[in-house]
Amino acid sequence: METEKKNAEIALQLPKLAIILVASYIAAQMLADIASLKIGVVAGFAVDMGTFIYPITFTLRDVVHKVLGKKNTQVLILTAGAINLFVAGYLMWAASVPGDADWGLTDEFSAILGPLWRIVIVSILAEVVSELVDTEIYHWFVTKITKKHQWARVLTSNSISVPIDNVIFAVGAFGALPGLENHFLTLPWAVVWQIFTFNLIVKYLVTLLSLPMIYLAPDRN
Repeated sequence: METEKKNAEIALQLPKLAIILVASYIAAQMLADIASLKIGVVAGFAVDMGTFIYPITFTLRDVVHKVLGKKNTQVLILTAGAINLFVAGYLMWAASVPGDADWGLTDEFSAILGPLWRIVIVSILAEVVSELVDTEIYHWFVTKITKKHQWARVLTSNSISVPIDNVIFAVGAFGALPGLENHFLTLPWAVVWQIFTFNLIVKYLVTLLSLPMIYLAPDRN
């Protein structure tokens, strides 16, 4: 009787929790993509400013996986990628519309929020690929290794997916790739590896700090 009551309570909690998780995941993705348009200097290292929010999406993805399962999580990842692409396109259109002379900030808006398509495309590609990899590693850990030690499933999946995301973004967005050597977004390789190294450190730190989030959701089974 007590078990049935507990299961009923969990069943009522899960839809609300799922809505919060999905909204948080997409919001964090969008915020990270917009913030990544700025390269800042933190502790003497070059870093894209989306780095401090984006790693949370990996742990949020793991919690979504726990609540909604693998298939629904894959749909969420692809949907978030499509939404981010739409946002970039809408901002590009908004930046192209002539500004009211009395407003006076048209050029600033276009300079900041007019999307840099190399960064946008690479960022979305890195997100989709790394998050899908994270999904597979998480699923493998839960089905083949153990359903215990939930912190370990998050740490394992993030430890593989974060470097994949990092190398796709840092090299793809800023590296002097063939045909892009003279591109205005290309940075010296020393700066690219600074971005890679600092991003990797920050993302692992955020992963460790966000590990307890996995315990916010009851096991749907």
